[in-house]
Amino acid sequence: MHTYGTGRVNKEGHLEIGGVDVVSLAEHYGTPLYIYDVALIRQRARGFKDTFEKLGVTAQVAYASKAFSAIGMIQLAEQEGLSLDVVSGGELYTAIKAGFPAERIHFHGNNKSREELAMALEQRIGCIVVDNFYELELLQSLCDEQGEEINILLRVTPGIEAHTHDYILTGQEDSKFGFDLNNGQAEEALQKAMGMKGVKLLGVHCHIGSQIFETTGFTLAADKIIQKLFEWKGRFQFESEVLNLGGGFGIRYTEEDEPLAPSEYVEEIIKEVQVKTKEFGLAMPEIWIEPGRSLVGDAGTTLYRTGSEKYVPEVRKYLAIDGGMNDNIRPALYDAKYEAVLANRVNDPVEETVSIAGKCCESGDMLIWDLPLPKASHGDLLAVFCTGAYGYSMANNYNRIPRPPVVFVENGQAELVVRRESYDDLVKLDLPLNVTVRQ
Repeated sequence: MHTYGTGRVNKEGHLEIGGVDVVSLAEHYGTPLYIYDVALIRQRARGFKDTFEKLGVTAQVAYASKAFSAIGMIQLAEQEGLSLDVVSGGELYTAIKAGFPAERIHFHGNNKSREELAMALEQRIGCIVVDNFYELELLQSLCDEQGEEINILLRVTPGIEAHTHDYILTGQEDSKFGFDLNNGQAEEALQKAMGMKGVKLLGVHCHIGSQIFETTGFTLAADKIIQKLFEWKGRFQFESEVLNLGGGFGIRYTEEDEPLAPSEYVEEIIKEVQVKTKEFGLAMPEIWIEPGRSLVGDAGTTLYRTGSEKYVPEVRKYLAIDGGMNDNIRPALYDAKYEAVLANRVNDPVEETVSIAGKCCESGDMLIWDLPLPKASHGDLLAVFCTGAYGYSMANNYNRIPRPPVVFVENGQAELVVRRESYDDLVKLDLPLNVTVRQ
């Protein structure tokens, strides 16, 4: 078993996380259950932040809360001195309810509504990452109406895509996000932003991909943007105070994945920005990055209880669990891969290969294909690793299944941070049919 963070096997042969036996967690909170290893989240956060501090570079490390947004998680990010990315009014509202410092909130999104932008201005958040010309016009109107001022970054697409071990250079980025750096859109946006009252343009932002295991994509993006900043200084007398290179730092889901340590990503980014700004005679900007998955992904484990079995001779054995695509839609959406163990019998020898089926009424509700396990019995506990990013945040009520609770574990203590939904919760927004409606 590959262990993550504080995960280990205790003397009873049970999986233990944060000093807490997961069997006891299942007994107390039920299953399915999301479990977060708080110590590992803190370690990852410090891995990013401490590297900037050690190298003497002014920076903001912003937790991309789309990976997992809940009041407890936002408060943990604040404890670690992180900034915060939000991409909707709901994520912003969660941050406000958590008491997160507004000046360290950055608001992303390709179609922010007037109401969302108004909320951001009223809360006096630290920065809005502007994605398009429509948003620039909305911001100008709102700043005029409310008499507010706001810092912005322009999101640009540098023509580089990076995923896992691959990176692709394209002449023109085909993306719903941002101003294209190569076709004049970015220059037009820059000039508009520089002429707007109430708006202070701090710099530029880009995001090149996700689950990235190398630094090449980040350094290529930095190179292209810094070259463009050099041109803009000469043409428009604009000097960027901030360079935000986004997120996408990879984690280990299976043994095929080989991510770098947070410090390695940061060191290479800093080195490239320092070299290129010096080459072009530019001032070193403040560097912002946006880790999300890499902070919480492998800190999360989902615990299920096994149920029915089905054996198809000469084909496979299906083992069903009490959750599925309602609490982890990633396998159904894009064939995401996971590893898992029987948490109550970790040391038992492997005896069979099974395919883990969810309980939703969909043939595609398969969590893991061909998983080696000990001979499973009804009621065993299956722990699926690395579900901390986009598990709870993408959970749904398909088949009217309540969403699971979330528990934080640290130093032998467990704390419930999101309670389990009840059936009453499922119907609380429903309204009965008006009986006076004509038949």
